[in-house]
Amino acid sequence: MTEVPWTLIFAHGNALLVGHVRNLLDAAGIPCELRNMTLGGGAGELPPLECEPQVWVAEHNRERAEALVKQALEEPAPDSAWRCRACGEELEGAFDTCWNCGGHKEDDHDR
Repeated sequence: MTEVPWTLIFAHGNALLVGHVRNLLDAAGIPCELRNMTLGGGAGELPPLECEPQVWVAEHNRERAEALVKQALEEPAPDSAWRCRACGEELEGAFDTCWNCGGHKEDDHDR
């Protein structure tokens, strides 16, 4: 039987974030391994970056796994601010209704 090479795709000092990445990959059907989950206490005696919790996947799953992790961890771009056409109030992009007059955000709004 041929041994499949594994590759590191994600490492972080926050073990909860590493666990989240593992859950994302599991949900996508990509087998993965967690490594160094308990090495944090060795930092100082061992190089700190070598002690970070890590997620490893089989080499043939690397591209797909990295794309999923990147997509999941990137912050979505905030919607741009808009000005209510009815009353002129400046509103944050997250709102689609003006708090001042009840006017609605339009797809072709003014900035």
